[in-house]
Amino acid sequence: MGGFWRLLRDFLFSKTNKEFLIFVFFIFLSGIFWLSLTLNETYEKEFAIPIRIVGIPKKVVLTSDETDTIRMTIRDKGIALAAYIFGDKLKNVKVNFKSHANPNGTGVVSSQELQKLVYQHLVSSSKIVSTKPDKLEYFFNYGANKRIPVRWTGRVIPEDLYFISMVKYSPDSVDVYASKEKLDSITLAYTERLNYVNFRDTLLINARLEKIKGVKMVPDHVRLEFLTDVLTEEKIDGIPVEGINMPEGKILRTFPMKVTVSFVTGINIYRSLKVEDFTVVADYKEISANPSEKCRIYLKKYPQGISRVHLNIDEVDYLIEEQVE
Repeated sequence: MGGFWRLLRDFLFSKTNKEFLIFVFFIFLSGIFWLSLTLNETYEKEFAIPIRIVGIPKKVVLTSDETDTIRMTIRDKGIALAAYIFGDKLKNVKVNFKSHANPNGTGVVSSQELQKLVYQHLVSSSKIVSTKPDKLEYFFNYGANKRIPVRWTGRVIPEDLYFISMVKYSPDSVDVYASKEKLDSITLAYTERLNYVNFRDTLLINARLEKIKGVKMVPDHVRLEFLTDVLTEEKIDGIPVEGINMPEGKILRTFPMKVTVSFVTGINIYRSLKVEDFTVVADYKEISANPSEKCRIYLKKYPQGISRVHLNIDEVDYLIEEQVE
């Protein structure tokens, strides 16, 4: 051990290392001197200051965030600004709810009032140069709410040959608290815009709901499940043609009596489809208004989850018969 300390002492106090240590010492000293000069200069610095609403009565529901943020530019010497940057003096600014609440369900705190609150947390030499925005607003009601369904927004596109067969929401609806006017106008809660592409397996997303000023949603986020399926071109035969708007005592017979529907869907959906899921019709009113050898037929009903739906033919021969009693 004694040999180690001797080697260390010889290394540190050799002529070359002495000069290096002296150089480092003066660099450190000049750094301290430069820092003290810098901290003694006057600067302007913008701070994001959280403002917290306190003293909210139990019966009141705050429909905006309990904590909002304002931006203030403060002028002072560097040492004071450094204390604000690294300390917590500007993290405990509070607004009393009752002092600013109005009967219409809003509260407004002017920039002058905000500055007075912030000045309580500043040293006497500090000066507030500017405030953005020029006021702080909060919104509240006394429990008025309604439940609305959730819908996703954005860009969610699976790989080629795949499509979204179903979207599951958890929860599928949320409680909305707002003023009566806003409650009457809001019918859906939308997620923030999503952006997911080129996936093939089930996609799970935890998404926040899009914020609306003066509106509180509970919960404020949902879990989305995008189920995918493989696209396939398929068809179903034997769908009967039905006559609609037929006068009493008349029967429509078409030739052929049954037709084929073609479409694009997912394999899993196709396996669950039945003839009864489709309705093909011919309209007697159109036939009587434009008599001809053939009549047009239309696909009136088909299930969700399929696309590019079309009949194999769009005209058929027909015969109108009198019903025999």
